[in-house]
Amino acid sequence: MERDILAIQEEELQQLADLFKVLGDPTRLKIVQLLLLRSHYVTELAEAMGMEQSAISHQLRVLRQARLVTFKKEGKSALYSLNDEHVVVLLSQGIEHVLHQ
Repeated sequence: MERDILAIQEEELQQLADLFKVLGDPTRLKIVQLLLLRSHYVTELAEAMGMEQSAISHQLRVLRQARLVTFKKEGKSALYSLNDEHVVVLLSQGIEHVLHQ
């Protein structure tokens, strides 16, 4: 059931603003973009982005706290993926808006 967008409460507006802050970082957007394709290990993301693994881990922690990504432990490694279809739709709509002329 969809709620009326005008009925959103102050606390929910703040959560939405915080979500957009998280997505306001190009590095985090690139990580989300890579995860649109498939799940990745931290090492794969670091290599693809030419960054240190610790820097990628920090960004993934921010994305996890915002519930945008999730991970599954596999031994000492963690396999990251997008949390759910909402994240895909959110990013797709944002890209569509940016490309719209």
